[in-house]
Amino acid sequence: MRRDIFSEEHEMFRTQVRRLIEHEIEPKIPQWNRDGMSDRESWRKLGAAGFLGANAPEEYGGGGVDFLYDAIVIEEMARVRAHGLMMGLHSDICLPYITAYGNEEQKRRYIPGACSGELILAIAMTEPGTGSDLAAVQTNARRDGDDYILNGAKMFISNGQIADAVIVVCKTDPKAKPAHRGVSLIIVDRDTPGFVRGRKLDKLGFKGQDTSELFFEDCRVPAANLLGQEGQGFKMLMEKLQQERLVCAVGALASARRCLDDTIAYTKQRKAFGQPIAAFQNTQFKLAEMETEVEVGQAFVDRCLVAHVRGDDIVSEVSMAKWWTTDLLKKVSSQCLQLHGGYGFMNEFPVATDYADAAIQSIYAGTNEIMKVIIARRMGLDNRA
Repeated sequence: MRRDIFSEEHEMFRTQVRRLIEHEIEPKIPQWNRDGMSDRESWRKLGAAGFLGANAPEEYGGGGVDFLYDAIVIEEMARVRAHGLMMGLHSDICLPYITAYGNEEQKRRYIPGACSGELILAIAMTEPGTGSDLAAVQTNARRDGDDYILNGAKMFISNGQIADAVIVVCKTDPKAKPAHRGVSLIIVDRDTPGFVRGRKLDKLGFKGQDTSELFFEDCRVPAANLLGQEGQGFKMLMEKLQQERLVCAVGALASARRCLDDTIAYTKQRKAFGQPIAAFQNTQFKLAEMETEVEVGQAFVDRCLVAHVRGDDIVSEVSMAKWWTTDLLKKVSSQCLQLHGGYGFMNEFPVATDYADAAIQSIYAGTNEIMKVIIARRMGLDNRA
């Protein structure tokens, strides 16, 4: 079905994005998967083409266009399985914190480089003992003159090794009541003394992406690197998580579409008992069901995209989209692998990668269980303060 949320200009942009990704990005993915990290030259090429920070203000080097352009880049990256280069994290999750809450000096310091691909961003939320409960983070920042002394550990940080600047969620007031009022966001630069990168973690999927441990050991950060004001970090996180979860839904659905399309093509050419697998009724029913679910999911995600660009508060809806599309991706990749038979278990077939990569997507950016808690609360089902 034709997606009518995109204008002619959007589709022209998609053509440009797809052309560059197919020629410059896709050939590098096998090497990223071997190295466990993307290469910086690819970031610079995306930046030079205007595909990083499309939604960022023009005055700082961004494209100054609507979020639908960013969504197109997310979809096209997912289409070629370029998960190693976390463009959506960089452009659409990390960068908006700086564009929205950064002061003028911070904006001029970080945004141009982020849009050109010279400066890569990450955000450090999760800790070894703390997952989705951001108010309970233990990493702390103590004011010392014109600096903060940062101590703590972060876990599962995407772009952890390659990032040049990390937005760190920390406590500037560990005694605050309620606890979330003590949370702040501080930007830590790559070469800051006391900033230690730990292991690049060995993962089930997303092999080309450098998920890492990060440590802050009496890390002395200029107070000028505080985003917004002390104690406002939790509020900022809550305001920006709407887009983060929409980014996840857009990417998950694009991945499901690619996995399904590849499987449809495979079942048409693969023969068993003298006929294509696609000729068997069980195969037809499975593919028809998945085609329906992907189309239904696309309609809802597109509706969310339009509402988000319009500026609506759609926290409930993006929470629905995030859990439903990532669960759908796991279902689609599992059933598509089954339809490949033994070949689906071979890493040389992309469906094996799809199956492994799907596992994390119902966990990161807030687990799907947390998404359901959010929805339930906004339905008025939880009366706790």
